[in-house]
Amino acid sequence: MTGDDAGGLPGPLVGPEWLAARLGGLVVLDASVGAHRATERRIPGARRFDIDGAMSDHTVPLPHTMPGARRFTEEMRALGVDGTDTVVVYDAAGVYSGARAWWMLRAMGFGRVAVLDGGLPAWAAAGLPVEEGPAPGCAGRTGDFTARPREGMLVGSDAVAAALADPGSAVLDARTRERFAGTVAEPRPGLRRGHMPGALNLPFGEIQRDGRMLPATELRAVFGALLGERERLVVSCGSGVTACVLALGAELAGYGEVSVYDGSWSEWGRPSGLPAVTGP
Repeated sequence: MTGDDAGGLPGPLVGPEWLAARLGGLVVLDASVGAHRATERRIPGARRFDIDGAMSDHTVPLPHTMPGARRFTEEMRALGVDGTDTVVVYDAAGVYSGARAWWMLRAMGFGRVAVLDGGLPAWAAAGLPVEEGPAPGCAGRTGDFTARPREGMLVGSDAVAAALADPGSAVLDARTRERFAGTVAEPRPGLRRGHMPGALNLPFGEIQRDGRMLPATELRAVFGALLGERERLVVSCGSGVTACVLALGAELAGYGEVSVYDGSWSEWGRPSGLPAVTGP
């Protein structure tokens, strides 16, 4: 992400102070999910990027599935976003679902986007202003955003199977070690325990410290210790959300060939012909 495509962003991650100095001159999107979605505390002016709602395809039986380009375009325009805007995404948990919004935007061909490191907790801890009440609308304004999907950023189970069979690729699972090993039940009913044969486990929380992403040099060490010489990555999790935290970490660490398995374990873990194993 360089030059005009970056929209003046220093990289895929920005700090609270950087954002505070530019607040009002760019678009801020709150991508909180789950219990954090219900919070009525936000960065001033932040608009709702609703991954649990309109920003997922509810016509398929999998959670948090990427909507099609037409629907995504409509929703982004409804948020008042233009193709020339610079966007910062965050969530109320820290670095969690904000990374999913970042990846979705990039997968739809929009490069002028970054994640707020530490999310709302880091913003508030820095003593920066927090707005209370329902998320603001866009004063009836429609943006001119147009989705232009990029091939390979979001992939299905066939691509995952191919990566598992490719000695130059790795599949990384962002779920907890207990879920990966199958020693605890999955939180979503009907899913098998365990993981894909040959997948590697890197819980997303292990590439963060105090709610913020590790420095790039530490990230490279973490990924390198696990991957060796492999540079092509497919990342997965429970429903395609925290996989994007790994994707963010991999980009910060310098990996250039990263794909997110959109269905993640919500698809692979269903009773099916796809193989699953338990154990570390």
